[in-house]
Amino acid sequence: MLKGISPIISPELLKILCEMGHGDEIVIGDGNFPAAANAKRLVRLDGHGVPEILDAVLKLIPLDTYVESPAMLMATGENEPRPEIWATYEDIITKNNGTTNISAIERFAFYERARGAYAVIATGETAIYANIILKKGVIA
Repeated sequence: MLKGISPIISPELLKILCEMGHGDEIVIGDGNFPAAANAKRLVRLDGHGVPEILDAVLKLIPLDTYVESPAMLMATGENEPRPEIWATYEDIITKNNGTTNISAIERFAFYERARGAYAVIATGETAIYANIILKKGVIA
């Protein structure tokens, strides 16, 4: 155990977050996300939801301030409503990182980007379109 680090952050995830450099991306996928098929490095946190993992991760890494959108969501289908969980993400990101531009990426483009991410966290999140990609920034 380490002092000040959420117990939701496994040793494996802590190592990955430490290894990531400026501009590296990490995906937090919902329970439906094909994590194993798209991951270079896979961390399983199946018993947890994306909001609690997002909050714990953002307490340890900054988001990139040199890009237009350091947080990217998987866009919904054309006639689908905006997922309620997105407002929760906005609150968590603002609390931990300040005002941040969050964009939405078309589903298949999201999968392609996820394949290039440094790591993927698989969760037990049941909300749909609850996937998010974070681009790590620098610690000043």
